[in-house]
Amino acid sequence: MAKASARHILVPSEETCNNLKTEIEAGTDFAEVAKQHSQCPSGSQGGALGEFSPGQMVKEFDEVVFSGDIGKVLGPVKTQFGYHLIEITSRTE
Repeated sequence: MAKASARHILVPSEETCNNLKTEIEAGTDFAEVAKQHSQCPSGSQGGALGEFSPGQMVKEFDEVVFSGDIGKVLGPVKTQFGYHLIEITSRTE
């Protein structure tokens, strides 16, 4: 069964999400941005979500994690919780 590890940053607006993505792409550390801005409890761990299988996260999140490029900052991804930036750290098929 497929498994993935990822980290994410959850914010309430698409604009904030885009601004943070720009910061990260300019060289700011993903984990530091997560600690400062993420509204998810995982923010205190730099956004790390650990390892999970398909179906354990909300559909929109799952689709990105199990199809997106590993190591790139993906998003904004809108879910019922808000807007996410996602970085896939590993994935097995």
